[in-house]
Amino acid sequence: MQDQKHIPLRFDRLSEQNMRQAADEVFNRFNARRTVRHFSTDALPLDVVRKCIEAAGTAPSGAHKQPWHFCLVTDPAIKKQIREAAENEEYENYHGRMNDAWLDDLRPFGTDHIKPHLEEAPALIVVFRQSWTPDEEAASGKSQHYYVQESVGIASGMLLAALHECGIATLTHTPSPMGFLAEILDRPPHEKAYLLIPIGYPAEGCQVPDIQRKSWEELATVYGPKTTR
Repeated sequence: MQDQKHIPLRFDRLSEQNMRQAADEVFNRFNARRTVRHFSTDALPLDVVRKCIEAAGTAPSGAHKQPWHFCLVTDPAIKKQIREAAENEEYENYHGRMNDAWLDDLRPFGTDHIKPHLEEAPALIVVFRQSWTPDEEAASGKSQHYYVQESVGIASGMLLAALHECGIATLTHTPSPMGFLAEILDRPPHEKAYLLIPIGYPAEGCQVPDIQRKSWEELATVYGPKTTR
């Protein structure tokens, strides 16, 4: 097996003081991130969105297969199609597929099967996962991918972080089942919809649920010497 070519790593080692400052700043920014369901119709600078998608594409992946594809949708007609199909699936979810416990957990958020944000948001990003890609040189005609769910999940998280850093609000939407997305967007058979993300600026007067995040004690367990600042 031929060794992969290697190049020098570009890495800036920070002082501990700068590390702590950076950690505080990134936590404060990320802690301010909230899911938005009410979007302004104002257009976004699409070059910024593209750069955020490119940033997501730098995510680590199993065997560096990069098993993802991102579809950026701004066409009003396509957004309308996606909304109608999503609402059809969500109606079934809210009227039979979801059990009572699930519905009770959603009730504080005031959600239902009506999804106007899929049209109001100036853009949608649909993340597709690729379990394999066509490969004419392989005996099976397919190039196998590894750790697909994990890899695409990491890339999606990086996308949300990049958009937030650039002042763009997001909503993570999974109208299961999501087969309609591949059909509407005419995606190839090796791609399956993973996540639907409306993006944009929050609508004027936008409000979000008053939620609390886990405390450190609930969030993590440390195995090793305890350190304090």
